[in-house]
Amino acid sequence: MENTLKRVGVIGGVRIPFCRNNTAYADVGNFGMSVKVLGALVERYGLHGQELGEVAMGAVIKHSSEWNLAREAVLSSGLAPTTPAITTARACGTSLDNAIIIANKIATGQIEAGIAGGSDTTSDVPIVLGERLRKRLLAVNRGKTWQDKLRAATQGFSLKELKPAFPGVAEPRTGMSMGDHCEKMAKEWHIARQAQDQLALDSHHKLAAAYETGFFEDLVVPFRGLKRDGFLRPDSTMEKLASLKPAFDRTSGHGTLTAGNSTGLSDGAAAVLLGTEEWAAQRGLKVQAWFRDAEVAAVDFVHGEGLLMAPTVAVPRMLARHGLTLQDFDFYEIHEAFAAQVLCTLRAWESADYCKHRLGLDQPLGAIDPAKLNVNGSSLAVGHPFAATGARIVATLAKMLEQKGSGRGLISICTAGGMGVTAILER
Repeated sequence: MENTLKRVGVIGGVRIPFCRNNTAYADVGNFGMSVKVLGALVERYGLHGQELGEVAMGAVIKHSSEWNLAREAVLSSGLAPTTPAITTARACGTSLDNAIIIANKIATGQIEAGIAGGSDTTSDVPIVLGERLRKRLLAVNRGKTWQDKLRAATQGFSLKELKPAFPGVAEPRTGMSMGDHCEKMAKEWHIARQAQDQLALDSHHKLAAAYETGFFEDLVVPFRGLKRDGFLRPDSTMEKLASLKPAFDRTSGHGTLTAGNSTGLSDGAAAVLLGTEEWAAQRGLKVQAWFRDAEVAAVDFVHGEGLLMAPTVAVPRMLARHGLTLQDFDFYEIHEAFAAQVLCTLRAWESADYCKHRLGLDQPLGAIDPAKLNVNGSSLAVGHPFAATGARIVATLAKMLEQKGSGRGLISICTAGGMGVTAILER
């Protein structure tokens, strides 16, 4: 294999409007949403009947029957049925990870083009049988005669066995939810409630402005009667946000995370097309931006580190590889799982103590220009279908760089399990 890496172009992306669970997409599910965004990409870039090198799609909350979700969606997308596909998951980083998978394959010459994306639903969640009932049903199935089956079905039966198990929102290692962990982070880094509410309000106002200027006209594909994200609240105010009660720490009197400054349960999907410059040129397509590099990291949240702090570790590693500083960017896309998590990340990079003792740096990374942060709004206003967020951000940032005509953008996404996925896009 040649050692020369090919440049990886982000050609463009689409998404459907993100919406609250149990609303517009309640009966669509991951498959329907994935087919919609893949089909929209095929339509936009004239890919009908074309064979791509790979499609990487993922979902965090999915049924066991969706083990081959990406491949099944490809077969209904309009792409050639000879296009392979892989189904992945790394919590909130899933579709940024998929962009990395596709980009790496393109860079090394394994493929010329591919699609990265993800979908998630918190409406169509898998409800699992309790362990005792599951074993009972398996025993019934093994029974040779009807008497064996009846005995297996009734012996020692209790109504408690009928209680189903729902997908857990807690970290298995700590028993705490992501919100509980982030509340701890907010206290550790002294992130005030007002600052969190302000960041959330800014996100809504920026997203509303982006829709008004037409920024999302070619990025957001109408679906199920929706043209805009169902979470967008352009009329929100600091007074309204301040009236909300703490959502996680409800008893201490010091809780700061609320439904207003935390992402809500969401449904949605997004996908992005990547390829070499030559592949794009052959089809009359333009490259919006270049996928320069990526880095993934993890933190020891079980023994005290903040669950959502892994991007603080990943970013400086990536910067060091390219001789860049944190200030060498025109745009910063920091996923807003919680307003507090964004503010903790920024404060950590400004902390001399944290940068020295945790990151091993001689100097703090420093502050960023807030005017360059999530300039078209982010997850607090858009919504956060876990596996769709990364592709949403890649598509958004690539268009921003194309509009500017030059520049560099940083993507930072925290995930469950104490991990972080980050990337650099350039033009």
